[in-house]
Amino acid sequence: MKIGFLAMSGIRAHDPKLLELGLTLPGFVERSRQIAALPSLGLLMLAAVTPQGHELVYGEAEADGNEPLEFFECDLVAIGTFSAQIFEAYAIADRLRAAGVRVALGGLHVSARPLEALAHADYVVVGEGENAWPHVVDAAARLAPQRLFRAADFGPVDFANLPLPRYDLLRGREYNRITLQTSRGCPWRCDFCASTIMLEQRPRRRTIAGIERDLDAILALRPNAFLELADDNTFVDKIWGRELAGLLAAKGAPWFTETDISVADDPVLLDRLAESHCRQLLIGLESPHARTLSGIEQRGDFKARRAAGAKAAIRAIQSRGITVNGCFVLGLDGDGPQVFDDVLEFARDVGLYEVQITYMTAFPGTPLHERLEREGRLLHPGAWQICTLFDVNVRPSDMSVEELREGMYRLSRELYSRSALRERRRKYFAQRRARKQVLDGPRAV
Repeated sequence: MKIGFLAMSGIRAHDPKLLELGLTLPGFVERSRQIAALPSLGLLMLAAVTPQGHELVYGEAEADGNEPLEFFECDLVAIGTFSAQIFEAYAIADRLRAAGVRVALGGLHVSARPLEALAHADYVVVGEGENAWPHVVDAAARLAPQRLFRAADFGPVDFANLPLPRYDLLRGREYNRITLQTSRGCPWRCDFCASTIMLEQRPRRRTIAGIERDLDAILALRPNAFLELADDNTFVDKIWGRELAGLLAAKGAPWFTETDISVADDPVLLDRLAESHCRQLLIGLESPHARTLSGIEQRGDFKARRAAGAKAAIRAIQSRGITVNGCFVLGLDGDGPQVFDDVLEFARDVGLYEVQITYMTAFPGTPLHERLEREGRLLHPGAWQICTLFDVNVRPSDMSVEELREGMYRLSRELYSRSALRERRRKYFAQRRARKQVLDGPRAV
């Protein structure tokens, strides 16, 4: 069979005022452009576990939401997508199926709403797909009828020993960054986090040897690659993290990942990260208020407990020459209109190199969505296209919807203005210089 792997790339937003702001504020769209340029590691992994004997092709939906014509030549097409793009994915699936192509859907949204997805697909994969996918391919080859494939029915994924993703399918395509997964899962399981839909197992990490194999394959394909670690929280295990940093240092490629504030607890790890060409850590701070953070996690109050030391941790990280992208969620229960000024002051005071602000968003399948549905606080139930992080889909508890939107607009203008960017980055470079002076010691007179 000819099997296609079709990615739905990019970040969606529908709020016209926020879109207008994004076009004029350079800092606002930097991260979204980076994400839009990433290949789908999940689909490349499915390609890796596809039984031999099939012709494989990889591609992405066009910017207008249409599919490349090559996919109509396939016997089976796998589509991976998020909630914000699900209606585009359904439309593509419907067109392919009308032309006689069998379609398999998977990913976060599909795992949360499998019966909805089954109306647009021949096969739906719920949960992690590595073990289920070979059975989907077999079903398509036999022209088997519609079916749900649940990951739990095929045993746990041996994450430590995953096969090499089919990076070779990217040959001839230009990407700013290449994705590499070193760990999967996060111990904190925030109630708004959509990743919890897929990850029923505890956090797992790969072997350093397996990561090195993948790194070598990436660098053979793209010698000057910038690596984006497709992890939920890379440095939960600090000892393993030191080994990973050593490997990355040896390979020499610049890289980025997401982790939590506890990475600053280990000065040795921070030093190794600085030596490993780590360019940035994205850290979910969520709110400057400890009281607001209490209760958002399903396993403890880690972020609430660490809130008081967040600024010191950020300074420790940035003093090593590693920039921090601090992420805040606006509209969390307990945060009123004052939160916009408090986020701005936090970012200014600590000199955050980059800041990401998003709305609290109720993604289907998350504990947050279930709770707010019970409370009658979902503004547009089933309007998955606005699950973008940049469109309001819930009624906040401590301010009006209009206050939330207007606060977002104002904070965006103030955070991402050129003068604000210059001020924060000036402080970042001052932190670097201060540490260097301490390490160099007093100058001889």
